[in-house]
Amino acid sequence: MACTALLISLYLWAASERFLGFSTEFFQRRIPGWFFILPFLWIILMIELYDVNKAGDWNSTIRGILMAGFIGLLLYLILYVYYVDPPRSLLPRRSVAVFLAIVVILTIIWRTLYIRIFHTQRFLRQVLLVGGGKSCRLILQAINSLKSKPFIVLGVIDDDPNKTGVFIEGYQVLGKGENLFQLVNQLQATDIIVAISGEIKGDTFQSLLDLQEMGVEITRMPVVYEDLLGRVPIQTLEANWILKSFLDEVRVSIFYTIGKRLVDLFGGFLGAFLMVLVLPFVAAGIIIDDGLPIFYRQVRSGKSGRQYQIIKFRTMKRDAEADGQARWAVEDDQRNTRVGGFLRKTHLDELPQFINVLRGDMSLVGPRAERPALIELFQAQIPFYRARLLVKPGITGWAQINFGYASTVEETMLKLEFDLFYIKHRNLIMDLIILLRTPATVLGFRGR
Repeated sequence: MACTALLISLYLWAASERFLGFSTEFFQRRIPGWFFILPFLWIILMIELYDVNKAGDWNSTIRGILMAGFIGLLLYLILYVYYVDPPRSLLPRRSVAVFLAIVVILTIIWRTLYIRIFHTQRFLRQVLLVGGGKSCRLILQAINSLKSKPFIVLGVIDDDPNKTGVFIEGYQVLGKGENLFQLVNQLQATDIIVAISGEIKGDTFQSLLDLQEMGVEITRMPVVYEDLLGRVPIQTLEANWILKSFLDEVRVSIFYTIGKRLVDLFGGFLGAFLMVLVLPFVAAGIIIDDGLPIFYRQVRSGKSGRQYQIIKFRTMKRDAEADGQARWAVEDDQRNTRVGGFLRKTHLDELPQFINVLRGDMSLVGPRAERPALIELFQAQIPFYRARLLVKPGITGWAQINFGYASTVEETMLKLEFDLFYIKHRNLIMDLIILLRTPATVLGFRGR
């Protein structure tokens, strides 16, 4: 659709040329090279919608496309109209505007067809769940929470005879493992999700092997959970999981380590320059509103629990924690100053953290930096909480763009699932995707 929009905008541009028309000379004399990268820039702006769950939801799709169009228009006005082309050259500016208008319309049309065709039942896979315990409930709750269903759940298989006919999260237990082969053929199931946390009976295991040989897709529940939600299901993991699986999978190459540090240095200098630009205005606002100091320093735990001083613009009143007790940041926090509330909403308060990135205390991407006192509190209530200290904390991260702030233990547990997913799967491509999706979080004013 983006390439089609490019062709249409070029054709309309050529139609306005009296003598050149849609010719080779027109392309050589009129079209700047950067014009052909517009489709790629549109894909980057659409990064929020390259998610199966969001792509299947009409409201998220329209909101995402319009947001991408708005950001593109904003960049077009700021960078192009005033700084790139000379004022006398109107046609390139019109053609960029035409491209933006057409690509928004064509993308909406394509995504509408995608939702109405490829998200109908005839195109969805048919799934049976094997195991009716805690893991089964957790994955069914996850499926039910999605606006756009990724597949059709036919029912549940469990060896407990007392569960036959019982409904689990709205889905019926159809029979025992010994009937698995028969039920798959009868219901024409295409996939099986194994949600058994304990030992698998021999008959059930053999049936799974036979079905896999027939072409039925067999997937473990944690894998499906991660694919659907981008999180690790810490509530169902065994105590030795972090040793058997996690530590093996979190190893990264020296190339990733060097590449990540180079990206951090580049982003750190860029962010520090941006901080210097806004510093006079932010400083004036803080001083007028609540006086000095401008900056706020606080002890945070970094990689391997090493403590450091995080730097931010001050957003809270000077006696916000007079008793010394660490507290969560909550929505419309009463401890915020008037200017501080704005700085938090726009995330401008976090700009000084780029100094921490340059120092090596933090990274651009990673789990959110947390206070040692809160880490001690959480690790007593949430399994695997200290695993997030395996990497450097980040200014932005997988949890930040997918969840935001946590103000309860339950929300902190949910956010930890995102952090562990990032630690387990991190690479430079994932870091780049997170960085590209971060502006949508900032423009959405999701800060507290």
